[in-house]
Amino acid sequence: MGEPKEQPFLDDPEDEAMEFDLDAAMEEEPDAEDDAPSPAVEAIVAERDELRDRLMRSLAEAENVRKRAARDRVEAEQYGGSKLARDLLPVYDNLKRALDAVSEGQDAIAEGIQLTLKELASVFEKHGVKIVSPAEGDRFDPQMHQAMFEAPLPGTKAGDVIQVMSEGFVLHDRLLRPAQVGVSSTPAS
Repeated sequence: MGEPKEQPFLDDPEDEAMEFDLDAAMEEEPDAEDDAPSPAVEAIVAERDELRDRLMRSLAEAENVRKRAARDRVEAEQYGGSKLARDLLPVYDNLKRALDAVSEGQDAIAEGIQLTLKELASVFEKHGVKIVSPAEGDRFDPQMHQAMFEAPLPGTKAGDVIQVMSEGFVLHDRLLRPAQVGVSSTPAS
């Protein structure tokens, strides 16, 4: 077997047939009869323009992917625990009910429930869960409250909260659960 042939490189000075000097080709003055650049130059310029366009599109796509990944990462950090938080909301509600049901003389039980409730609220706050607790007389906000019933109540205006059945919760700026309230339907005088 013979030795393998070496492949010529474009910058190899011995292989002048394969070299093409683009700068020289661009500087050449066209003949008086032929004002248009040669087909080889046109093909190279067209290929350059196509490659430049593809490069710019690829760079733009890479930047969009980077921005989307950063946005997704922030969203996952902020809202990744929303399912767990939603699952813990009934625990909070049950502790509130238990505290309301404690009768007199059971101070130790009431204190234990209060401490547990306070610790749960602290964990919620640490992870961005805020309690939405409207007071009676506040205006009904359909973005944060869920009307469970409407009733006319003297001394109130239509759209006032007249009873709070359960508190609502938000995770950062997203509503996990609206506060459940009763709303006044008293007509204006």
